[in-house]
Amino acid sequence: MAAKAAPAVPFRIVRLPEAVEMTGLSRGSLYRLMQKGAFPKSVKLSERAVGWRESDLNAWLNSRQNAA
Repeated sequence: MAAKAAPAVPFRIVRLPEAVEMTGLSRGSLYRLMQKGAFPKSVKLSERAVGWRESDLNAWLNSRQNAA
């Protein structure tokens, strides 16, 4: 009997307006932190669209809470 593969866990992509709302940071601050390596990297969705994995943003927010 063949073992069934576990279903892939879908992840949610958060676009910039929602990322700004979730973090409380401005667009410029998000990109500045990303350049410094202090914020999760964006995922390219198309030629002119990016987003972030919701799980990456949540992990970043949790790390900021634990550091405070």
